[in-house]
Amino acid sequence: MNVNTENSVSIMEANRNFSCIARMVDEKGSVVILKNNSPRYLLIEYNQVLREQFVSDEDILALSKRLIEKNREAYEVLAK
Repeated sequence: MNVNTENSVSIMEANRNFSCIARMVDEKGSVVILKNNSPRYLLIEYNQVLREQFVSDEDILALSKRLIEKNREAYEVLAK
């Protein structure tokens, strides 16, 4: 998930104008809410969370290959 930190607002602004912040999410995809001038919360659409839960088979295969290569020695010991 890509987060644009340029879309940031203070927590006070988010509290005062939540409908405006929700429109920003609709337009820009996400909003970072700052607390004490530090990124603290991320507001995104619920559907985006659902899309992010599913990983493609290719991504899983690539991760598996990378882990096998990284830990090949341990896997060979366990295989004995």
